[in-house]
Amino acid sequence: MTTHKSGSQSGRKKVQVSFVIRDEVEKQHRAGVNSLQYDPHMQRLYSAGRDSIIRTWHTKPCREQYIQSMEHHTDWVNDIVLCCGGKNLISASSDTTVKVWNAHKGFCMSTLRTHKDYVRALAYAKDIEQVASAGLDRAIFLWDVNTLTALTASNNTVTTSSISGSKNSIYSLAMNPSGTVIISGSTEKVLRVWDPRSCNKQMKLIGHSDNVKALVVNRDGTQCLSGSSDGTIKLWSLGQQQCIHTIRIHTEGVWALVANENFTSVISGGRDKKIYINELRTKKSTLLCEESAPILKMVATPDMSGLWVSTSNSTINYWTIPKKDSVPSGEPCMENDVENGQSVATRPEQTIKGGPAIRKFHILNDKRHILTQDTENNVAVYDVLKACKVEDLSKVNFEDEIKARFKMVFVPSWFNVDLKTGMLTIHLGQDETDCFSAWVSSKDAGLTHNDVIDQKVNYGNLLLKALLEHWWTAIVAEEDGECHQDVAIPNSPAKDYFRVPPHTPLIFSEVGGRTLYRLLVQDAGGETEMSFLNETVPSWVVDIVVEKNLPKFNKIPFYLVPYSSPAVKSIKRERLSANDFIQMHKVAEHVYEKMLGSETGSVAGAGSPADRYDDPDSSSLAEDKVELLCNDQVLDPNMDLRTVRHFIWKSSADLTLHYRPLKNNMRP
Repeated sequence: MTTHKSGSQSGRKKVQVSFVIRDEVEKQHRAGVNSLQYDPHMQRLYSAGRDSIIRTWHTKPCREQYIQSMEHHTDWVNDIVLCCGGKNLISASSDTTVKVWNAHKGFCMSTLRTHKDYVRALAYAKDIEQVASAGLDRAIFLWDVNTLTALTASNNTVTTSSISGSKNSIYSLAMNPSGTVIISGSTEKVLRVWDPRSCNKQMKLIGHSDNVKALVVNRDGTQCLSGSSDGTIKLWSLGQQQCIHTIRIHTEGVWALVANENFTSVISGGRDKKIYINELRTKKSTLLCEESAPILKMVATPDMSGLWVSTSNSTINYWTIPKKDSVPSGEPCMENDVENGQSVATRPEQTIKGGPAIRKFHILNDKRHILTQDTENNVAVYDVLKACKVEDLSKVNFEDEIKARFKMVFVPSWFNVDLKTGMLTIHLGQDETDCFSAWVSSKDAGLTHNDVIDQKVNYGNLLLKALLEHWWTAIVAEEDGECHQDVAIPNSPAKDYFRVPPHTPLIFSEVGGRTLYRLLVQDAGGETEMSFLNETVPSWVVDIVVEKNLPKFNKIPFYLVPYSSPAVKSIKRERLSANDFIQMHKVAEHVYEKMLGSETGSVAGAGSPADRYDDPDSSSLAEDKVELLCNDQVLDPNMDLRTVRHFIWKSSADLTLHYRPLKNNMRP
């Protein structure tokens, strides 16, 4: 027996900050649906999405089938089980957690952080209210559901039994209602059978030639069915410890199985998009229907009259299962052959429509806007700073739009994009230095209210302050002795420039590891949330957001060399260093004043014109008198150093700029 805390764990690795750009209420799945559960008493369907959201639906046709969303996971939800007569729901996710939910009210009651990798499968013993979980860490954990549902914030210690012995990642799991047998399937290509009461291994069943993706066990634990990526379905006798029947009807992997109560027939679906009804006694298979995408999960009504089907796209369909006497009759011409090539059902009786998932993205050169294309070929523009969609372009050509929006401007990359959930997830701090590398002109960014002074702003700095605005303003209010949390902070960059939508999910996680905490931006000032944030927000964020320390400027070293010309005497080239956003007209000013005869003006620091160039009151017509070149290309006075280095210099060596005076503009 092992004891685990359901809260966050110590010994953290490097922490990153992420957020999801999404609508306030996401009523449709945005990507594939991995798992389904049906509650016949409430006539509700529960669906587990690759968009990280579990949704509840009315199954009777009505104007609004959507009931509510359960949001707390931060990665794919891979499996769900309804327990306690439909009152509670357990979920397993690629964020490495198992969560316990109040199914009717839709809130997360507790989080189990026992697994060390993706949790792929759950199994449920209804008679004894026990759930098993398994995944890529090769371990199986057994949970008492009544204990899980009694967890509170102050009482979150869980005792669990664990089963080890799987040699590979576990992708499927099954347990009979009385909890006397548990079976796992994995990339090991074998089925492993355990007694969950003693946690002892009972047998290993060999026969598949690929990953075992689906498992069903009968009520008394004497037989089981397995579906594999090798395209076969196998019926096993656990007493004989061998396969007693193989169904070869699918042309590709079998990923989902549903058996009837007496284990005389099994419905199968998978990668080939086809759903078959397979009679185990007569060894006859009938094509029920064909979906538009690979089938991930199926759940039948208790009387086996209907079948809910989810696929790798976001739509869920309901198909009527014909009674035996309505299925085309006649003996099959060979074992498992389909006598009638036509599907019994031609169209679903009911559809819960899904939404499109973003599948392509391109970060524009301003490193602020992202061009996306979804599964319905709609193209849109998102603003990372404002965490929202700013333009719908409909079905335009994605590549053409990228070309049309190209500008020869280089801004350093300061965030990463992830499309795994079908929505834009933005990661900050996978490299802390990169997060604060984007210094830009406030005018160019459209973030200034002053037409005269052109300040420099840092994108990472501004965005983190906006995401955590409710948290850090509450901290400042406490320090100032304020009794309320929604205090307005004068001259706050977040308030001066922009705010992110309050419904934006904000996620703290280990870089390349597990999630530490998830909340909505609007809740960051709450008492409980602040307590978690005070423990979770990494020091590199605190330094910028709370301590208000500005990120450092990025310097670029470069050489200034006279362009080959008889009019200019050859002098030793000068090595300089300047902030990467310095524009060429400032460099031209330095050349004109310091290198072509002027004795006026002062350059800050020996060989370092950066501070001089940052002076907003500094103005010059030097660009009319001096021309700058790089690789023999004349440079635009408004082009900055980093753009020159990226688009024109294109070398890892120190940047070299050439200068030459323009005729009739030299000082006497």
